[in-house]
Amino acid sequence: MNTQQIEQFLSTEFDGFTVELNLEHERGDIILGRPPFNVIAMSQREILRQVFEAFDAHSGIRVIVLRAQGEHFSSGGDIKGFLEASPEHVSKLAWNVAAPERCTKPVIVANRGYTFGVGFELSLACDFRIASETTRYALPEQNLGQIPGSGGSARLQKMIGITRTKHIVMRAKRISGQQGYDWGFVTECVPDADLESTVDALVDELRRFSPLAQRTAKKLINDNEDASLKVAIEMEGHCYSRLRSSADFKEGVEAFHSKRPAVFRGE
Repeated sequence: MNTQQIEQFLSTEFDGFTVELNLEHERGDIILGRPPFNVIAMSQREILRQVFEAFDAHSGIRVIVLRAQGEHFSSGGDIKGFLEASPEHVSKLAWNVAAPERCTKPVIVANRGYTFGVGFELSLACDFRIASETTRYALPEQNLGQIPGSGGSARLQKMIGITRTKHIVMRAKRISGQQGYDWGFVTECVPDADLESTVDALVDELRRFSPLAQRTAKKLINDNEDASLKVAIEMEGHCYSRLRSSADFKEGVEAFHSKRPAVFRGE
């Protein structure tokens, strides 16, 4: 899709969430909008994936933000929908929820209140998790005789290890935003009143950097998650070498020596 087609798609009225396109600040926002608990319907997940992909393809967007209306991010999925969904639909759940991870651009999620089930899994697929002190994370599927099905336990185990993952998943335990920060899967934990301003500041911080270097860093780090140290270091070296020939790197070096802000163009 070209930019006009993308913007036409993003102007659609979506079920369960809204979209904001702020070209002045080079950001695209996805706002869960089914308060008070922002339950995420089965059908909603595929459309969310399409919106993430549209933001990623939009040339005027540098940073993507996922947030929610009200005092809770999301209490999770529509429980009844699991019983009604076809096996084919269920098989795509993890792919749809992984959309933030596949985006080439940075994705920030703003969590507050209940962040349960698929709400937690979507958050884990983002690059930066900013949590309010009111945040409560949980994967409560054991209460339903089920396990997380969209990458929740797998991503958590990579981030916090097997022992803490078993504590959260097998005991369906709720974890505060502060504990998530202490355990290493939350980027920042801030007072509830500061959540939006902290996200805004992070958006502006990320916009200062080279889009090309940001894309490269995100892909490299994600790809190296399953690589050996030797392979990871070699991949890092190849990416470093390629960036040395970029216009952004030249601009960064010249700006540094001239003691002026760099103007990066992603080239």
